[in-house]
Order: sequence, then C-alpha cells, then structure tokens
Amino acid sequence: MKVVLFCGGLGTRLREHSDTIPKPLVNIGYRPIIWHLMRYYAHFGHKDFILCLGYRGDLVREYFLKYRAEMSCNFTMSNSGKTIQLLDDDGIDDWSITFVETGMHSNLGQRLMRAQHLVRGEEMFLANYSDGLSDLPLDKYIAQVKDKNAIASLLAVRPSQSFHAVRADEDGCVTDLEEVSGSDFWINAGFFCLRQDIFDYMRDGEELVLEPFRRLISPAATVCAQVLRLLGGNGHVQGQDHARPHGSARRLPVDGVETLVMGADNSLRTLACKFLRFEAEADLPRIPC
Repeated sequence: MKVVLFCGGLGTRLREHSDTIPKPLVNIGYRPIIWHLMRYYAHFGHKDFILCLGYRGDLVREYFLKYRAEMSCNFTMSNSGKTIQLLDDDGIDDWSITFVETGMHSNLGQRLMRAQHLVRGEEMFLANYSDGLSDLPLDKYIAQVKDKNAIASLLAVRPSQSFHAVRADEDGCVTDLEEVSGSDFWINAGFFCLRQDIFDYMRDGEELVLEPFRRLISPAATVCAQVLRLLGGNGHVQGQDHARPHGSARRLPVDGVETLVMGADNSLRTLACKFLRFEAEADLPRIPC
C-alpha cells in the first residue's frame, strides 16, 4: 500500500528549529522523524512512499540523496576511512521514495490533490502528517477499515497538553473546570487510511479533513459516522508539535515488535486511542470531483 507523507508545512509550532529545517527533519536520536515514521510503515510491509514537499523541500531531497546508513548502523572503517563495511542493515534498500513538489503554502488537501496521480489505481492508501510517532498496530487498523468498507479513517487521541477546559453559563459564570487530557475530548493524530473515493469529496483549495470529512458525515452524503475503540483503547501516540526537538526516543514492545515512541523528557505519556471511520452508503450518489 502506498504511503503519502506530508512534508511541506511551515512548522510554526517548532519555530526555533523550523526556521532552518522542515519539521519532518527534526532529529530523534540520530535520525529525523520522517525516517522513524517510514521505518514504522516499512515494518508492516508498506515501503512505497510519496513525499509531498513544500517548505525547505530541498533539505528533504538532500537528506535522502546524501543518505548514509552508517549514521544508524554498526560498521567497520578501514583504509583511512576509504573503506566502510556495514555490520548490519538499516532496512531501507527496498524502499521506493517519490518526491513531489506540492507548493510552499499549500494546505494538506491541496498537497494530496497534487499527488493524486501517484495513487491513482490504488484501492486504498495511507497518509500521515509526518510530525509524530505511534505504536498503532497498523495491520489490524487497516483490516478494520477494510472490514467496515470505510472511505476514510483517522486515528484520534486524547490531547496530552496540560491546559484546562472551562465551561461557563450565559452570564459568564464558570460552571466547570477539567483537564483536557482527562476529558472526553479527542483530537486528530494525523494517521490516515483512505480510499480513492475520498477525492470525490474534495474540492480545490480545501483542507484535507474539515470539508471533505464533514461531507462524509453530513446527512446528504451518509448516515453513518461511527466511533470504534481500537484494540481495547490503549496505545501510545506522541507528536512533535510541542516537544523539545532533541527529545529522547524509547523503544516499546508492541506485539513483539519494537516501535520508537518519542518522549520529550525521558518519559512516555500513555494516551487512549481510537479511530474514526467515515462511511458512505453504497446507494447514495457520489459527489462529483
């Protein structure tokens, strides 16, 4: 299955680093976020990547054009550094990576539309914001999406931020306070599984999620927008938006698989996970492109 990775955003929430490098290239350990993310997808057999470039796309190209396996593999150096013998494999030799320019200021919907020709013919494809890692069991996630014949799905998590949600009445008097991380409030984690039909619900210039997904859940398009708890509802998702860019990376065993999950301060926050699937009834008319 092809994997579309959005690599073109300005990364305003990591401004101290994204002034010089795009957010997917912020390092976790020896390698950037995007490398860890691609390794995650490759572990599940998805090794055909499409990188949607924009802001500092030249640096993304340069990273892969000048890629050196020695930076994350054991090796023996001899002959004054002229001979390098790798002692293990970083596993990227069988990857296919397509680089496509999608515009400096394009939103995610526009970037996906400009890469549409590269996923044409694919029944389903994956997409990702490229700014976070997860231990989501991808194979089981995709199987559930297929089983429900969903057009689009996204991973939703509870927010990890420590701010408080405030409720007030019409007179402005506070009626309740609660930590957002403990509320029944879920946010989009940026992991998607999509069918070709998603393009029928997209319009030029629109964001990927808001307008197209709203059409999928609107009465005019579908009567089904269900929420499922995924594998008991527990997992790990950590974004890079507000974490220190040089945060640590720890390994967690997930069904016998080691998956990198980032922690900003040598700690991991356990977040409940679920995914939303958006289904369109077969007998309803498609919205034309």
